[in-house]
Amino acid sequence: MTTHSLILFRQIRLLDPVNDTDIIRDILINNNIIQAIEPQIDNITPETQIFEAENLIIGPGLMDLYSYSGEPGYEDRETLISLTNAAAAGGFTDLVILPQTVPPIDNCATLAFLQQQSKSLDSQVNLHFWGHLTHKGEGEKMTELVELSTAGVVGFTDNKSIENLGLLRRFLEYINPLNKPIALVPEAISLKGNGVMREGICSINYGLPGNPEMTETTAIATILEMVAVTQTPVHLMRISTSRGVELIATGKARGLPITASTTWLHLLLDTENLANYDSNLKVNPPLGNKEDRQALIEGINQGVIDAIAVDHQAYTYEEKTVPFAEAPPGVIGLELALPLLWQEFVVSGQWSALQLWKVLSVNSRQCLGHTLNLIQVGESSNFIVFDPEKVWKVTPSTLNSLGSNTSWLGQEIKGKVLKIK
Repeated sequence: MTTHSLILFRQIRLLDPVNDTDIIRDILINNNIIQAIEPQIDNITPETQIFEAENLIIGPGLMDLYSYSGEPGYEDRETLISLTNAAAAGGFTDLVILPQTVPPIDNCATLAFLQQQSKSLDSQVNLHFWGHLTHKGEGEKMTELVELSTAGVVGFTDNKSIENLGLLRRFLEYINPLNKPIALVPEAISLKGNGVMREGICSINYGLPGNPEMTETTAIATILEMVAVTQTPVHLMRISTSRGVELIATGKARGLPITASTTWLHLLLDTENLANYDSNLKVNPPLGNKEDRQALIEGINQGVIDAIAVDHQAYTYEEKTVPFAEAPPGVIGLELALPLLWQEFVVSGQWSALQLWKVLSVNSRQCLGHTLNLIQVGESSNFIVFDPEKVWKVTPSTLNSLGSNTSWLGQEIKGKVLKIK
């Protein structure tokens, strides 16, 4: 967080989502180790750097469950350096990379290369890697799951629908003993057709092909029935529909070992925001209708949706500057998610600060079977400092990501993670 050896944050707001505490404290840090957390600290040395922090927030670093790296293969979109810089700027100290690199993470050699590259980065962001379930380009050939698991993948996902249900059952049976999470995208491709936005009144009004809700919900229902038989823990990615939330709630009530996440964008926007055909709002699954967005928000409130993912995917200007229906799905978000979610939900009073922090940090780690290091005396300071009032303009020069494919480009937003020097 800083190269300065001694730092004192005076009267900073400390968020501890593990112990559910939101308090004001003085915090003294020496060489990134927390020395004291007290109501007031007066006994300090002259070389201590003091931050008057009444309007600042300190909390544990966030974790993103799934985002894309352009490296290797598409370094013009994003490199590991730009990706980790963007993550750090957005408050994410842990980032889990999807396996769609080139070559893909379907073998131990690619995994070892990326692990080595991540170690060589001068970054405070910890990179983790999903492993492929199937070999790319080899149809339904299963990857070496045991070898990848031993080599250190965080879990397994193909990051797309698995249409062969017999194969999916084999995955659930094989992975169960490995004690690694499997993340599934609930999408029935045959029902999707050529849909590019969520089917409904808005898709009719905008003249764009609709992607029906059942594309997601029939897949969720199928996965839940298979989990009921195999009892293999499954994480459901990118939930986007009202009925999907209902199905997951029913599955959890049945005691099924499932967790679920939605993306930050699906909580902030819906189909009404597509009236200007902004290709930077084309995502997969598509933004939901208004009732879908409200159901996702309520799903967070009730704990049906466990975590919020960023699903950061950078594209070049040329790739996204095409008609909406032709644009590739995906947006950037690592630097935008925390401030925009804070303004929308915490400032408005819909969620508490602890509730937002929990679904971006503690719960994300729990979905992977990880735990969160507490901000406590004697621990390494895995924290971020957030200024919820700092205003900044989103431009290619203020973003650390190489991509600027966001609908907030050119706008001023409030909230920024600070670099303390």
